[in-house]
Amino acid sequence: MKLLLLPWVLLLLATVPGPGRRPIAAHPYKVSDLEKGQLVNETRWQYYGTSDVTGNLSLTWDTSVLPTSAVTIELWGYEETGMPYSENWTAQWSYLYPLATDVPNSGFFTFIPKPAPPNFQRWKVGALRIVSSKNYAGEKDVLAIWTNDHALAWHLGHDFRTDSVAWARAQCLAWEALEDKLPNFLKELPDCPCTLAQARADSGRFFTDYGCDIEHGSVCTYHPGAVHCVRSVQASPRYGSGQQCCYTKDGTQLLTADSTSGSTPDRGHDWGAPPYRTPPRVPGMSHWLYDVISFYYCCLWAPECPRYMRRRPSSDCRAYRPPRLASVFGDPHFVTFDGTGFSFSGRGEYVLLEAALTDLRVQGRAQPGRMPNGTQARGTGLTAVALQEGNSDILEVRLADGSRALEVLLNQEVLNFSEQSWMDLKGMFLSVASEDKASVMLSSGAGLEVTIQGPFLSVAILLPEKFLTHTKGLLGTLNNDPTDDFTLRDGQVLPRNASAQQVFEFGADWAVRTSLFTYDSRFLVDNFLNQDKHDVNFKPLFPNETGLSPSQAEEVARLCGGDPFCVLDVAATGSQGVGNATWAAHQMHQHRLRSLQPVVSCGWLAPPSNGFKEGLRYLVGSSVHFRCSSGYSMTGAETSICRADGTWSTPTPECQPGRSHAVLLGVIFGGLAVAALVAVVYVLVHRRRKGGSTWSSQP
Repeated sequence: MKLLLLPWVLLLLATVPGPGRRPIAAHPYKVSDLEKGQLVNETRWQYYGTSDVTGNLSLTWDTSVLPTSAVTIELWGYEETGMPYSENWTAQWSYLYPLATDVPNSGFFTFIPKPAPPNFQRWKVGALRIVSSKNYAGEKDVLAIWTNDHALAWHLGHDFRTDSVAWARAQCLAWEALEDKLPNFLKELPDCPCTLAQARADSGRFFTDYGCDIEHGSVCTYHPGAVHCVRSVQASPRYGSGQQCCYTKDGTQLLTADSTSGSTPDRGHDWGAPPYRTPPRVPGMSHWLYDVISFYYCCLWAPECPRYMRRRPSSDCRAYRPPRLASVFGDPHFVTFDGTGFSFSGRGEYVLLEAALTDLRVQGRAQPGRMPNGTQARGTGLTAVALQEGNSDILEVRLADGSRALEVLLNQEVLNFSEQSWMDLKGMFLSVASEDKASVMLSSGAGLEVTIQGPFLSVAILLPEKFLTHTKGLLGTLNNDPTDDFTLRDGQVLPRNASAQQVFEFGADWAVRTSLFTYDSRFLVDNFLNQDKHDVNFKPLFPNETGLSPSQAEEVARLCGGDPFCVLDVAATGSQGVGNATWAAHQMHQHRLRSLQPVVSCGWLAPPSNGFKEGLRYLVGSSVHFRCSSGYSMTGAETSICRADGTWSTPTPECQPGRSHAVLLGVIFGGLAVAALVAVVYVLVHRRRKGGSTWSSQP
């Protein structure tokens, strides 16, 4: 049973584990469409009353979600009152008035909007609520269906409908005056990734913006020309603000300095931040009031967009530093943060990563695989991963028994994702986009992605630059020095060319001492809880023991293409399918690593006054070309190139009054050409007079 209290808070009472079944906040756009009322042609609702937008508006909903014979359709408005960033700054949803009462629960409603009474005009943002007609008007804490929050253009007064542009311009100027009095939130926002590849790979700090998603057709309503946008996962610490970064199909970042399609930062983070009921941290709604409705005022309803863009300028990427990547996959194989690759097929529970900087702990459980004949293989693979950072929730992702699906546990209780795929948890965000992939974004900016590859889990961990020199465990010491990746608990360092047996001893040394795992079955209790964390009796297949016949070696070579991890897994498990999954996981790691390579940016380069530029890419090797408008001449270079040191080869030139050099040259050469033509005609005429009526063909 779902209980929708307010549009930004969804209480999943039947699925949230733990004593008291604590509620989880859900952004309305992260709730399934089946659970919401749908505004038919939502854009029309939000432009109603502007030029040529009139007529009926319609609403639909799933009647099975609200089992009642008759419904009431209500309008609720949202506002935040009090002095911004003060203790008396409060958020409030208010019941305004009904659109219809006691109408059949048919799943469809249509009406012609009328301007609301003056006492309701101060609400510019809100949502519709559908409830049983048995409830009294505005009754709270009842089963209900809500629409998305939206701009209430359709309910605004006669002054808006008479001259929507003048009305919106006045609202834009008022927003501008207020905005200029508020604190500068831009300084504490992270810089955007330089490329689309970086933005999609940096999943610990940036996540897909549902309003512009390349995986869902790139429907980028507010950012035409973009194919994908991401938002910073974490709200800024002081002001609760958020970053947005949008990219074109060639991977170039779109900037507001060049286009109104550019990415815009948010005074209120769209996804909110704890404490969620306090402005400007209310999910969705604070963002609507301070960033979205103002965009309607200035850019969509009135031609005042430059005012908005000056106060919501895109971040460039000059200060962006990609995270560092480490991965575990296959039998299992490890690629450390500093790039060391090795295999460790221990049976037990091991420390993948510990970082004292934030008290981050990531642990992995490895179990033996099976040979094609059903016997136990001499290789293992990850079947569960658990993590905690500081006093955050404890999260575990594991292979579900008897299925190729993930099971996620929160504080030792299994989570249910039938109603939402995103959860805001203590100290982290969790996204489970499919049954074989889970992404965890920690408050430190660290990220962890768990996927199913073959019979085992594949794990990718991303750490921001601040973790440099602060890590230990099987994934090595992050310090740009691969020679100390095999560091034991006591600080002893094995050589980088250590034998497979020595590396096995290194892995065993990192057996878990204080476990984060859940032991909720007899198998787990008997095999892991009541056993040593490293099974000394399990003997893996070492690389120097992989004896393959010539025909087998040839077949494996075709499959693995020289990947030693793939070769080892085929030998250890007898399964080409396992080897192929390992090869695919290794390829994925390498692709992500390439995507996260640092890129030099020279920053935005302005066009000349009284001129324009060609080229919107500002990364190393890129060129920007300048042109002057008609009637102006250029002083300076026509082209500037972004250099490897992050500077432009030349500054923006000046366009000064007067004919351009190109025009002057055209005049000069044009005049010479005319003079030459006159001379030729004179000669020809003169020769004709001397030689009769036939033109001479000789010079």
